[in-house]
Amino acid sequence: MKKLDFLLAERLLKISAIKLQPDCPFTWASGWNSPIYTDNRLTLSYPEVRNFIKVELSRLILENFGDAEVVAGVATGAIAQGALVADTLGKPMVYVRSAPKDHGLENLIEGNIKPGQKVVVVEDLVSTGKSSLKAVEALRNAGAEVLGMVAIFTYEFPQATEAFEKAGVELVTLSGYSAMIKAAVETNYIKASDEAQLQLWREDPENWTPTPVNVD
Repeated sequence: MKKLDFLLAERLLKISAIKLQPDCPFTWASGWNSPIYTDNRLTLSYPEVRNFIKVELSRLILENFGDAEVVAGVATGAIAQGALVADTLGKPMVYVRSAPKDHGLENLIEGNIKPGQKVVVVEDLVSTGKSSLKAVEALRNAGAEVLGMVAIFTYEFPQATEAFEKAGVELVTLSGYSAMIKAAVETNYIKASDEAQLQLWREDPENWTPTPVNVD
């Protein structure tokens, strides 16, 4: 039987929410070369996938953060996902901006949150963890008790794991990079040489560039 992380990775590849181009890498805003590009907002256009994610994220919250009183989405990619999950669970929802508004009340957190409330954060993608943990910091500064974070997908970077541990934030994800590679191989989305490139990127994403790989 296929595991949840594999099943979701398979779906994300099928609808091109995850795109793999080892021979023609993408360039991230950080300047990193990357053989993978992920846009989980595309899942909103596919009701079956959207519902699958909504149900499974809600399940993760109930199983791991059952005391949560408020669901907080991280802008912009997880605003819709946070709203879907909050509706499913019957919980209040807020979302956290990447920066305060430059007008009006200059809100960083949109929605009503009270000091002492227990919050679970919903994220669509975790890479280095910086933006995700910035949202956690904003919620803590507002007096909320952050129980943890659930996310659709993670690149499984060691620096992200270290950052979450240092911040004291439990991260639970539906799928990740390792499961995605397995799904890509089994569905013939990539060749053996592509798999090797993807593994090399995973080992040192900051300095990776496409290189010839010998495959037996």
